[in-house]
Amino acid sequence: MWRRAATTATAAVSGALGRRPCPLMSYSAGAGKSNSVSSVVNSMLLRSLKEHYTEVSKMTPPPKVNPPSPFIVMKGSIDTDGPVLRRTFNDEEITIYVTRLATILPGGVGDDDGTDDDINQLFLHVSVWKPQPDVSLHFLCGLYPDALGIHSVSMRPKAEAEASYLIVAPSKYGGPVFEELSEKVRDGLHSYIEERGINESLFPFLQAWLYVKDHRNLVRWFKSVGTFISKEKSLKTSSSS
Repeated sequence: MWRRAATTATAAVSGALGRRPCPLMSYSAGAGKSNSVSSVVNSMLLRSLKEHYTEVSKMTPPPKVNPPSPFIVMKGSIDTDGPVLRRTFNDEEITIYVTRLATILPGGVGDDDGTDDDINQLFLHVSVWKPQPDVSLHFLCGLYPDALGIHSVSMRPKAEAEASYLIVAPSKYGGPVFEELSEKVRDGLHSYIEERGINESLFPFLQAWLYVKDHRNLVRWFKSVGTFISKEKSLKTSSSS
């Protein structure tokens, strides 16, 4: 819509730009027409942004879903890029960060439309902390409505684990390829996180939580871009007056 609006605005003034100006007034006339084109484009863009902002703001949020006990929601997690859930297990502290496949790999993978996979496939970063060691046992998992699978297991320093939950190569050895481990080891690792409550029961809450977070980010995006364009428009108006 925005690109089409910009094209329409450009076409609307192309006839005026094609007229030959008076030689003595060519510079000032050209500058005036350039400002006119910019003003039309900005006005159309702002109108479109406002329409989308209003539409998105009226979207109905999903029903509230609580995380499975004993997980608790990290305070302020909806507005940050840090962990979402935490719990204790004996003397361990376990934190969970979640993201979508589409967030990690822009453009999507799998089916051409990607919509169902984006909604029904989540990535979990699970960190298990012990009281003494300054490292965590880190699991990267794929979470689905009816299953959970481990992609990798690594040991990560505390500072590194807390700094980023993106899929990046750890600074130390990241462990073997998970699929190349023996079935007995793979089953044992799955049992290890299952015992700590890391399973498909987390999916309903995390899916709803991501929806709310994505919605908030989208509303803020429309608002911040609109504010930026409005300021640019105001500055140009002031300078031309």
